[in-house]
Amino acid sequence: MAQALELERTHGAGHDAGDGHADHPPTSTGLDHRKLLMWAFLASDCMFFGSLIATYMIYRGRSESLGTGPFPHEILDIPYTSVSAFVLLMSSLTMVLALAAIQRNDQRGLRIWLFATALLGSIFLGGQYFEFSEFVHEGLTLQTNMFGASFFTLTGFHGTHVTIGVIWLITLLFISLRGGLNAGDSLDVEIAGLYWHFVDIVWIVIFTLVYLIPYDVVEEAEEAAATLGPAVAIFGQRLIGLVG
Repeated sequence: MAQALELERTHGAGHDAGDGHADHPPTSTGLDHRKLLMWAFLASDCMFFGSLIATYMIYRGRSESLGTGPFPHEILDIPYTSVSAFVLLMSSLTMVLALAAIQRNDQRGLRIWLFATALLGSIFLGGQYFEFSEFVHEGLTLQTNMFGASFFTLTGFHGTHVTIGVIWLITLLFISLRGGLNAGDSLDVEIAGLYWHFVDIVWIVIFTLVYLIPYDVVEEAEEAAATLGPAVAIFGQRLIGLVG
């Protein structure tokens, strides 16, 4: 009897009597299963971008060693990309304001901040398109060298994620304009916000590793790793031998 009452209470907790909408019941973690699914997707996307970033870090200096230009220090425009990065980071603030607005059932505020977030994301994409066009004009393409292949793959996939986010935000904006979003649907905006904050964080990592870290520092680190690698391997074998 107690178990039956507990099950009834759990399932009944997912219904919002005020709005007439049925929310999804929480999982064993206490999170809505839609939010849990988004967290699982973001975890897998972390591994995806981790592999792309690792590939870029491995191959970013190989074009210089092979003598195939253009080289990173000749083509990257840090001041211009810094402005684009600032625009994208500001969109995280407007996304937070959009979520706060729908939680207060402030429809006007929700629409303003959703539009502002989508606009900032679109400005970032426009800036990335201009940057790519300039790189191609300078002779850097996917086929030019390993730097170009790894750079365009990494930043291109991130741009694709931003594009998906902008489409998502515009969709939410149109749903709101038709009266389909209220305080009881704040989780829909929150899940979109999780995705949007993720692409912003990923860009911070990409911007730091691709644009800000000097390439001579990376080359020195690679040389040190190549020098220490055999010594570490020998030490590990001896340690295993002692333990064994």
